[in-house]
Amino acid sequence: MASRSAQAERAAAAGRARSVRPAVRVPPGTGFWFTATAFAVLMAFGTAPTPLWPLYEARDGFGATTVTVAYAVLVIGAAFGFAALGHLSDRLGRRRVVVAALAVAIVAALVLAFWTGLGGLLAGRVLNGVGIGLMASTATTYLYDLHRRAHPDRPVSAVPGVVATMANLGGLALGPLAAGIVAQWAPHPLPATQLGFAAAMAVCLVLALCTPETVDRGRRSADRPARFALRPGAAKVFAAACGLGFFSFALLGLVSSLGAIILHTDLGIGSHFLAGLAPALMFAAAAVGQLLIGRLRPVPTAVVGAVVFPVGLALVVVATRDPRLWLFLVAVAVAGAGAGVLFKGGVMEAGAAAQPRSRAGVLAVYFIAGYVGLGGPSILFSVITDHASLDPVMLGFAVLLSLGAAVSAAAIARYHPEA
Repeated sequence: MASRSAQAERAAAAGRARSVRPAVRVPPGTGFWFTATAFAVLMAFGTAPTPLWPLYEARDGFGATTVTVAYAVLVIGAAFGFAALGHLSDRLGRRRVVVAALAVAIVAALVLAFWTGLGGLLAGRVLNGVGIGLMASTATTYLYDLHRRAHPDRPVSAVPGVVATMANLGGLALGPLAAGIVAQWAPHPLPATQLGFAAAMAVCLVLALCTPETVDRGRRSADRPARFALRPGAAKVFAAACGLGFFSFALLGLVSSLGAIILHTDLGIGSHFLAGLAPALMFAAAAVGQLLIGRLRPVPTAVVGAVVFPVGLALVVVATRDPRLWLFLVAVAVAGAGAGVLFKGGVMEAGAAAQPRSRAGVLAVYFIAGYVGLGGPSILFSVITDHASLDPVMLGFAVLLSLGAAVSAAAIARYHPEA
């Protein structure tokens, strides 16, 4: 009797599960590209305000420091998403977390569109960060899972890593470019940008619901993976990898938060399109830099980044002393390429340091380090430049970021003496 009751309960549960499943479930290969698209669109949404900051300044009447804070509060939401929620896909499933990330980001876009004023801007940016925190490490791991499902004969492939990189940095590049185009030529650019991204993310949410799950949620609770578990002896190299993420993102955050203002005040350029082009070029160069190094192992990758990165920072310093548009664009492109290579080296080391079943949780911690770098130094830079001239402050930051990247790369090289 008890057995029949248990069978009836299982049948009822299966019926309920079937009733909530979408009618369409695409193959893993198609879901791979759906996930990459959703990843790119959400990341683009995060950097879309970059060319819009002067418009927010004019609308709400605040200055450069408040702009930097508004940019950086995204880090608060992202840190919460990564730390508190980023590991959940290891337990609850990748698709569920991707869907939740898109839903939160859609709410963020609607808040930014309809709640005018500084309060709405800050709330929307925090929610945007939560969406990024849910998405970034989950989508990166999801792409690897889906590719293995689609190509079981190729368990080790560079394709998921390349696509994750292009979705991440490519999305970051497309955000300011798309927003710059809207701001330059469309009416009501602030709500138009946010509503456009809300619509795009709604489409991505539907695509995500059609993507197959790759995590077995039927595991017993005792078999659930730890949130954060490193391989034995990998703590130091993981810390060095986080250093690469922090210093590379510090540059990206600095240009994203203050680049439009530097163009406007130092170069006298009021074009919203050009204000979006500069960070877009930087993030695109970061993605291209990662592709150019191909399948280099982590140590050569970190070394190449540690060499190119300070060269780009030196050019940024020169561009602030001798303000010319072409020089500024070249500088952010070279620095972005170096930052992208450093970031890739950090991701490779962080992923290798993780226990396989805790990879999403470990990558979440790595992304926390990166996003702290994205916001913290930018705020500090803005506060210091309120009391000192731009040139010496930029030089000091360039030196500190270059030294930090070099020390982190050297630590990784010591961990792999055979490389």
